Order: sequence, then structure tokens, then C-alpha cells
Amino acid sequence: MTDLLRAEGLNAFYGASQILFNLDIALQEKRTLALLGRNGAGKSTTMKTLAGIVPAKSGRILFAGRDITHAPPYARAKLGLAYVPEDRQVFPEHSVEDNLLIAAKSGPGGRRDWTLPHIWETFPLLSNLRSRQAGRLSGGEQQLLVIARALMGNPLALLLDEPSEGLAPIVVAAIGKVLRELGARGATILLAEQNMHFCLRIAEEALVIDKGRVVHRQDTSGLAGNEDIRRRYLAM
Repeated sequence: MTDLLRAEGLNAFYGASQILFNLDIALQEKRTLALLGRNGAGKSTTMKTLAGIVPAKSGRILFAGRDITHAPPYARAKLGLAYVPEDRQVFPEHSVEDNLLIAAKSGPGGRRDWTLPHIWETFPLLSNLRSRQAGRLSGGEQQLLVIARALMGNPLALLLDEPSEGLAPIVVAAIGKVLRELGARGATILLAEQNMHFCLRIAEEALVIDKGRVVHRQDTSGLAGNEDIRRRYLAM
């Protein structure tokens, strides 16, 4: 399979503090890859560096055959790389429907797979809330909204940062169901999480990150039984 998104030897800093150390990532087209690690392992920094929010000090990032290492976030989005941050940045005074319409655009090559009717079909809960102000939604409803809003841009790949964080188990299960359905339809997803059990039901493969370094890569079925890696890098 083709690598749609690839990072090679990625190093990133916050001020004088180095957070990522020679990080390598390969996300294949139409696959879901989980980036797993404890809180503070560097998952969010990885996602922000791939999205262009945190600059890469060195290394390179390739997306859809292009070098985007120094491209600004809007240029990466235009190429089809969608980033969903962990803090659920909705437009609180606008309705659910308006939040979606704000993001509506054709994707690379004019692709228009995701339209408002398609969103309502995939996210029936949002369909029932289409007139409600986004700021009045629960945390889980907002999480579904920001995922749906990213899809309205018809991206080639989704970067999802901690989509299950702080949510009730029943809501986490609903989000997991949506992500599994997206994967079954051929979506390309990089999913950063510390909830290993959530990821094991969604992703085909996992990267384990610790202190800004990739320490292990394995298919999720194998990782589920790898007690040593789970204990050393994923146990809370």
C-alpha cells in the first residue's frame, strides 16, 4: 500500500525544550494507525507538527507525494490533511448546521464525497441537533461535530487528537462506532490516544511513543497480547 502521510526523522521543540526526537511515521492510504502513549509522551506535539501548527526543527513530512515540511497549516488543509484538535474548537454561537457549512468545500481533485445529507446519515445524533447552538452541546456531541466538520472539507486524511478524552463510556463507544465505519469506507486516519482499548477496536496498527520517540510498532491484534509493551509504555 502507498504511504499517504510520512514523517522522517522529525524533531520538534517548544522553546528550548525538545519534544520529538527523530520521529518516523508511515500512514498508509485507507488505513487507521493509532499513536499510543501516556499523557506527556508527545502525541499531541506529533499531531500539531504534522498539521503545521508546531514547526519541525528538522526532518521532513511528506503528504500525498509532496514535501509539506515547511508548508503552513492552511496549505496542508488545502492538500487534504484535516486536523481535529483535542480541545473541540467549535463555533459556540453558531448552530450545528452552520458549523458544518462553514467548513464545506471540495477536496483535492474536486472530490465531494461528504455533503450535508451524507453527514446527517453518518451522524444521526447531529441531525437531531442541527439547529442547536454548538456551545450548548455536551462534550461528546461537540466531539462528533468537530469530526463531522473536518469531513465536510472532503480530506484525504484525518488527524484525530485524543477524541475520547474526558468522555463518558457510552459516548466513547459511539465515537468508536463512527470511526470504525469511516475506516470500513476507506478513510485514512491517524488517531492519537492514551486509551489503548479504544484504539485496539478501531486501528489496524499502532505506534507506541514515549518521551518523544517511537519505541514500538505492531498490529493491534498483536499489541493486545503484548503484556511487556503495555506494561512499560501504556499502563497508567
